[in-house]
Amino acid sequence: MNKFAKYFYTISVYIFLYLPIAIVIIFSFNNAQHSLVWQGFTFAWYASLLHDSALLQVAWHSLILGILAATSATVIGTLIAVSLFRYRFFGKKILHALIFILILSPEIVMAIALLLMYSFLKIPLGFWTLLLAHTSLCIPFVAVTVYSRIITFDIDIFEAAMDLGATDFTIFQKIIVPLLIPAIASGWLLSFTLSLDDVIISYFVSGPTFGILPLKIYSMVRLGVKPEVNALCTLLLAFTLFVVIISYHSIFKKKD
Repeated sequence: MNKFAKYFYTISVYIFLYLPIAIVIIFSFNNAQHSLVWQGFTFAWYASLLHDSALLQVAWHSLILGILAATSATVIGTLIAVSLFRYRFFGKKILHALIFILILSPEIVMAIALLLMYSFLKIPLGFWTLLLAHTSLCIPFVAVTVYSRIITFDIDIFEAAMDLGATDFTIFQKIIVPLLIPAIASGWLLSFTLSLDDVIISYFVSGPTFGILPLKIYSMVRLGVKPEVNALCTLLLAFTLFVVIISYHSIFKKKD
């Protein structure tokens, strides 16, 4: 009975998590305009997406924005994590606490705060405001991910390197970064995903000249869930899985 309960619980969790995604994928091939009743198999919605120039443009915008935001956040977040681990400075505990506050604070608060700041500084909304907003959103997640890895390091490694004449930069370049590669890669992937699907912050700080994919999907869904939206979500999911598989394969290959 206990064994049956464990299997039932595990299967129930997987169904709860992945059944909605499976439904989205299945109905992206449905030969119907708005119906949730299966009316035949078709690739027409994928062909429609590939010939939609406006959609391809916002998808390209989201891809560029996600890569730049994730890279910027990864660099800054990694430096923050290393600084918190290795150095003593004024306000260290406050900075550590602020990182978790940013993670736990609602996105709507951050969105309004950024919008007010841009308005006060008279910065026109567009690509740069989105990039700064997404980078700010992702930095705490990278810092926490990298810090959780770096606290497992043996401090004696750094002291031995310093005894051999290594500078702080040499220790960072030759020891810390190679050991942190899995955490850095995880932080980058997490940041890229957060940037790629963010709606709330993007809605407040995006301008009319630079559209991105999450807001495009949101506007399409408001008119009704079409198979075209399902197809778009399926392609987005496939792209994300592809990036994750390639990244983790590269990490584990380096370990071997």
